[in-house]
Amino acid sequence: MKEISKLMNYRTDVKVVDATLRDGGLVNNFRFSEEFVRDLYLANIKAGVDYMEFGYRADKEMFDVNEFGPCKFCEDDYIRSIVGENHTDLKIAIMADVGRCNYKNDIQNRVDSPVDLIRVAAYISQIPTAIDMIEDAKKKGYEVSCNIMAISNAQESEVKVALDLLGESPVDVFYIVDSFGSIYPEQMARIADTYLNAAAKYGKKVGIHAHNNQQLAFANTIEAVGDGVDWLDATYSAMGRGAGNCAMELLLGFLKNPKYNVYPVFQFIDKHMDKLRQEGAVWGYDLQYLLTGLFNQHPRAAIEFTKNKRRDFANFYKEVLSQE
Repeated sequence: MKEISKLMNYRTDVKVVDATLRDGGLVNNFRFSEEFVRDLYLANIKAGVDYMEFGYRADKEMFDVNEFGPCKFCEDDYIRSIVGENHTDLKIAIMADVGRCNYKNDIQNRVDSPVDLIRVAAYISQIPTAIDMIEDAKKKGYEVSCNIMAISNAQESEVKVALDLLGESPVDVFYIVDSFGSIYPEQMARIADTYLNAAAKYGKKVGIHAHNNQQLAFANTIEAVGDGVDWLDATYSAMGRGAGNCAMELLLGFLKNPKYNVYPVFQFIDKHMDKLRQEGAVWGYDLQYLLTGLFNQHPRAAIEFTKNKRRDFANFYKEVLSQE
């Protein structure tokens, strides 16, 4: 059981990361209006959020720029068009996906960029390439985190080896990523313990990025922060791929640090989030996402189920079961 002081007090080391444009962009092909992005930036400043992830730095040789909005590629000039020189306490982040980012050419030196943090995303099998990306970003002057994706599908022994490899790299933060929304809080406590032990050994920080397939993204996030995890991802109205993520309004409402202010989050939600849904963006908990979460599967089948506007959940249950 958590000590009550860990829930009633706050740690100054906690960092809140807004991933709305990046994870939420997977819902609408990153087609956010300039007003939406600028208002989100201003809301994060007012709310005291520590980092704002603008999206991916995707390789334009792999992805058609006409099919996606600018947050798929997050060019420095685009970010500057929103934040200027960003003379604020809010830091700017982008995600570099292993195998989908031409990082040597497309990520410039930090001194020439408005970006502060590079978030490298990799599966366990991609750790060697992730380390090369981490070393490249560090040499260029960035803070760097590594999101180890689909952790629920990895063996504990593999995770420990990956953390040792990353620990010997210059990465600043290891991220627990519950990609399938299949982890329960009791499991999260054990996973956090593994990560925190490695972080203590190598002088790193630990973060969490949770998905809401079983309505546990917030529960897993506060479980993790109670265990000592410092970097916490959230999105406005829980917007994110499939079932979505930990809701920013829930997280800031929970954290006791007086630097955070949830009111600007509600102001932004009032103005923009219902409008996004009315325009056709679909995300959030539903039975199809519950099923892929229960069976620890990638939500792609549930996403397709949603796109096809199916509601035959019993048939979908059998389809998911057949993949086991």
